[in-house]
Amino acid sequence: MGKRKLYLALLAIIAIVCLPMLLPSHEKSLERTYQHNEGTVFGTLYHAKYLYDKDLKKELEAELEKVDASLSMFNPQSTISRINRGETDEVDEMLNEVLQLSFTIYKATDGAFDPTVAPLVNAWGFGFKSGQLPDSTQVDSLLALVGLSHIHLDGNKLTKDNPLSILDFSAIAKGYGVDRAAQVLRRHGIKDFMVEIGGEIVTEGVNEKGEAWRIGINKPDDDSTSTSTELQDVIEISGKAIATSGNYRNYYIHNGRKIAHTINPKTGYPAQQDILSSTVIASTCAEADAFATAFMVLGTEGAKRVLETQPQLETYFITNDK
Repeated sequence: MGKRKLYLALLAIIAIVCLPMLLPSHEKSLERTYQHNEGTVFGTLYHAKYLYDKDLKKELEAELEKVDASLSMFNPQSTISRINRGETDEVDEMLNEVLQLSFTIYKATDGAFDPTVAPLVNAWGFGFKSGQLPDSTQVDSLLALVGLSHIHLDGNKLTKDNPLSILDFSAIAKGYGVDRAAQVLRRHGIKDFMVEIGGEIVTEGVNEKGEAWRIGINKPDDDSTSTSTELQDVIEISGKAIATSGNYRNYYIHNGRKIAHTINPKTGYPAQQDILSSTVIASTCAEADAFATAFMVLGTEGAKRVLETQPQLETYFITNDK
C-alpha cells in the first residue's frame, strides 16, 4: 500500500505541474494583461489595446501629435496648413511619405483618390472650411485647381502648377496615424495589439481571449448623428489594416436632396454611386483608408477594374442593390 500511495502522490504532483500547459490557449490568454489607452486626435477618438507590461500612452500620443503637426488641416501650424498658405514649400518626413503614397494611389485609381479636391469639398460644406452650395460656374472654376498631377515633389521641395491649389489628406491621414502608432508598438516588440482612430484600424496577433481580432462593419443606415451602432457584419482579421468609408454619416439634405461628403474629383459634384459603404483590408491602414475613399467615388464597376490591378487588397462593399 505504501508504494501505491507514493505512486498516486507522484501522479498528482505531475498533474498539477502539467495542468497549465494542457489548458487551451484562449484560457491561458485570460491571464495576460492588455494595456488599454484612449484619447482624442484629429478631432476624433483613438483606442489602443496591446499586450505589454508597461503603459505606452505617452509614446503613442507623442507620435500622433507628430502626425497632427504634419498633416492636420485643422492645425493652423501644421506643415500642410503652412504649405497651403504659401508660407513654406518644404515638406517634412511624414508629409513626404504620405505624398508619395498619394501619387501612387492617385495613379492606380485614375484620379478617384485626389488630395487636391479640397476646394470642392469645402465649397460643398464639408472639409475644414464651410461654404455655400456652389453653382455650376463655381464648380467649373474650382475644378481648375484640382488634380494631383499638378503637384510636384523634388526632394523635400513641393511646387504647384497653380499656387491656389491646396492639399487635404483627410482621406488618408487617420489611416497613416494608425500605422505610425502601430510602429511604436512594434518597436517595443509587441506582437498582440489593436490600434484604431475614428474607425480605421490596424491589428496584430490576438486579442485578450487569444482569438483573432473581431471588427464590426456598421450597417449603412442614414444617421447624421453618428449614434447608430447596428452592425451589418463582423469579420476576423489579424496582421492587417482595415478602413471603411461611407456617405451614411456625413451628409445633409438640401431641397429634398441628400448631399454627401464624398466629392468626385473629376466632376466636382458629390459622388452618386451604388456603394453605400466601402471597406478595404490592406497591409497598411493608409493604403486601406485611401482606397476605401476612392471606391466610394468609383462605384462597384470602377472598383472592380482597380482591384484587378491591386491583388493585395480585400474589399467588403455594401451597395444599394437589395
